[in-house]
Amino acid sequence: MLLKTPVTFDVSVWELFWPLMVGARLVVAEPGGHRDPAYLVDVIVENGVTTAHFVPSMLAVFTAEPAVARCVSVRRVFASGEALSASVASRMRGLVPGVRVHNLYGPTEASVDVTFHEVTDADVVGVPIGVPVWNTQVFVLDGWLRPVPVGVVGELYVGVCSWRGGIGVGWI
Repeated sequence: MLLKTPVTFDVSVWELFWPLMVGARLVVAEPGGHRDPAYLVDVIVENGVTTAHFVPSMLAVFTAEPAVARCVSVRRVFASGEALSASVASRMRGLVPGVRVHNLYGPTEASVDVTFHEVTDADVVGVPIGVPVWNTQVFVLDGWLRPVPVGVVGELYVGVCSWRGGIGVGWI
């Protein structure tokens, strides 16, 4: 796992702790290295990095670097923090054979991500925010807090389970 996100950004939490929780190796990029696509390619190639996270605007810059095709060890790319365009996701999938690109969505109040979607060939117009992550529910509701049909505009509500003293739902 490549840790390149500054620790002041909430995404760094999962970049830092996920590999440690599953016994993976953590490769730490130099400060400011997250801004330099050529440097990131070198770090990924030299260390055999398999998993990396990008804010979509930085993924766009990264995939514009021709040397990204050398990153054959990468198996998973996660994108969050902004809307992921279909063209950027497709470009990443085309540069590195077998890479799986995942779109993650989460409002700041939820403290990182609440939904995920693995990008497929069908995602040509846009990339959906996907389905809820474990232990989370999402609802699209109207102004009266009623569920809206698919395709109707509403607001996203997030429900999380609390395991203390039984199951309850807390709303964000």
